Amino acid sequence: MLSTTAARWMAGRNLHYGWVIVATTFLTMLATAAAMGSAGVMIQPLHQEFGWDVADISFAMAVRLVLFGLLGPFAAAFMNHFGIRQVVATALALITGGIVVSLFMTEIWQLVALWGIVIGVGTGMTAMVLAATVASRWFSKRRGLVMGMLSASNATGQLLFLPLLADLSETYGWRAALVLTAAAIIVAMLLVLLLMRDHPADVGLPAYGETTVAKPPKQDHKLLATLVSPLATLKSASGSGTFWVLFGTFFVCGLSTNGLIQTHWISICGDFGMTAVAAASTLAVLGIFDFFGTIGSGWLSDRYDNRILLFWYYGLRGLSLVYLSFSGFSFYELSAFAVFYGLDWIATVPPTVRLAADRFGREKAGLVFGWVFTGHQLGAATAAWGAGYFKSGFDTYMPALQIAGVMCMIAAVSVLLLRKPDSATMVPQAA
Repeated sequence: MLSTTAARWMAGRNLHYGWVIVATTFLTMLATAAAMGSAGVMIQPLHQEFGWDVADISFAMAVRLVLFGLLGPFAAAFMNHFGIRQVVATALALITGGIVVSLFMTEIWQLVALWGIVIGVGTGMTAMVLAATVASRWFSKRRGLVMGMLSASNATGQLLFLPLLADLSETYGWRAALVLTAAAIIVAMLLVLLLMRDHPADVGLPAYGETTVAKPPKQDHKLLATLVSPLATLKSASGSGTFWVLFGTFFVCGLSTNGLIQTHWISICGDFGMTAVAAASTLAVLGIFDFFGTIGSGWLSDRYDNRILLFWYYGLRGLSLVYLSFSGFSFYELSAFAVFYGLDWIATVPPTVRLAADRFGREKAGLVFGWVFTGHQLGAATAAWGAGYFKSGFDTYMPALQIAGVMCMIAAVSVLLLRKPDSATMVPQAA
């Protein structure tokens, strides 16, 4: 295979093939971020073309976010059973099919079926659990940095695609924007088929930072056991207070990020007279700062108390959302928000993954984080529907921003309830 040849060539030059896996995963998550972000571009065009109520459109997007989260634990189990490459390629094919068929939809139930269920399942199989699985399997050292890089792919997807998708939607219609999204996902699928491998041992390598090649753990090949394993992990993890703190705070993370801002940002800015392209460009600025903020968070999570990091991340995010709700959405006010909120958008991911891995172990880290990520997406779905409810019922999004801000401050305090990690886990890693 191409991957084996490339791994040998890189090993001869003292380079680890794990970085190719990271790059492939980054591009995959970048493409699926475009699919997730394109939903925000579609809300107003669908409302105008079909007359569908914003709350009904938001419901379809909320279904997508729920499945995006609920599939996480099962995605980790499927990756253990079938392999990362096969699961991710299948998921990307499912997303592409859902997007292509949605070009011809005319009824609201079709939006729910395609964008809520089909694309929700596909994106759920390529969510943060994919990043956590890759980081845990391929890296012993630099795991926090890798998780930060892969988390940042979400922001980069918005940076690269959202302004262009918004411009295409305004100039040629929302269908043109979806065609570009589908094309990006097809490219990602080809890269996965060519370059992705399941374990370092598949190319004769140890994990990055280790010296011996570890054989992949034997898996029960019964599909029923694979489907039950996430439930067994949930039963085991649910007895830990750490799990519920991480689940609850990640619920708030989803409530205050992709469920609210990513889904409704263009509509929120539209209430203040901004065009879709201008609003998408502002969101792209958020993505620029989040790219650096999330990678920086990964670096910090390898070195410092992750509880304290989460305290500051949630607290500062809450303050920024409350500030935004009382601002006038002027250029300077939005610029301040973009920097402040952007650095913190998904900076919570690396410390949360690190805390889950430290508490529950490397082998269970993917499955446990999958359930924690379910909390994230339940929060996102709540915000996606709730913000649409406030807009339809009260013609304003401001209460949704304020509620999310207050919830972030509660989350900031709750992370301090976690047990302080062992000092050994806080020792800075060698360069």
